[in-house]
Amino acid sequence: MKVLGIGNAIVDVICKVDDQYLIDNELAKSTMKLVDELEFQKLLTTLKIEETISGGSVANSIVGLSQLGNDVGFIGKVNDDELGQKYQEGLTKEKVQYFYNKEKETSPTGTCLILITPDAERTMVTFLGIAGKINRNDINEKAVKESEMIFLEGYLWDEGEPKLAFDKSMSLSNIKAMSLSDQFCVERHKNDFLNLIKNKLDITFANEQEIKSLIDAKNFDDVIEFGKQLGKLLIITRGEKGSIAIKNQEIVECQSKPNLKIVDLTGAGDLFAAGFLHGFINNTTIKESLEKGTEMSSKIIQKVGARLS
Repeated sequence: MKVLGIGNAIVDVICKVDDQYLIDNELAKSTMKLVDELEFQKLLTTLKIEETISGGSVANSIVGLSQLGNDVGFIGKVNDDELGQKYQEGLTKEKVQYFYNKEKETSPTGTCLILITPDAERTMVTFLGIAGKINRNDINEKAVKESEMIFLEGYLWDEGEPKLAFDKSMSLSNIKAMSLSDQFCVERHKNDFLNLIKNKLDITFANEQEIKSLIDAKNFDDVIEFGKQLGKLLIITRGEKGSIAIKNQEIVECQSKPNLKIVDLTGAGDLFAAGFLHGFINNTTIKESLEKGTEMSSKIIQKVGARLS
């Protein structure tokens, strides 16, 4: 396989809301909040569902890579329930090899409410369920060793057992890539993430807010300086300012596409990573990889949801 993704297996429930809904429910726009099952169900009763689809940040990237013709796989934990079945079917339909055997669990399959406001921003409320309980035994060693690279998500770092799964995957893999996932995630795990980026990862994806938060940058020049000293590949998305790749003294920039009809920003980072990694594993230049990432993210933000088809 070209890329094996390891992440939270989450079913996305897409809903449209107004800004007042976020205020009324004390939700910070454009962030992800973790909740328990009770709070999740309470919110669900107040919403009209537009669409339900297999999601999860890294899974979205892996599906994007599959759609670009790459041989890919995914490891993520689901329950042997209706949503778990739907999740597996969703990946199989997209020609993604799913390296996980479902079992009856006490916790249900993870679910994420994706709340889209009129400005196309998305705010997420996640009940991790069994997804957040991935452990060392869930990691298929053969699949990891036989992949050219693994792609992990910062979201996965959130609890005790997943960290061990994370470490095991990294100890067995060839090239290691990770997305920082979310600013709150970065703020909770700053020291751990800095250690990962400096000492264990080969490629790190972040948006501008996440990387600034991670290194306590006052401005973007601080980020550039950090990237140069890192000695690893650092990829930063900057919204309408485009994207940038830094490795040692090499800095490559790519403009964002103009005049897009933005509908929903869900999956923009996930599909950007898919496009970039597609370029990287197929030996294109860094500039071409950034351009492919930009093309993929531009397509996804002009439709609802995080899957292109």
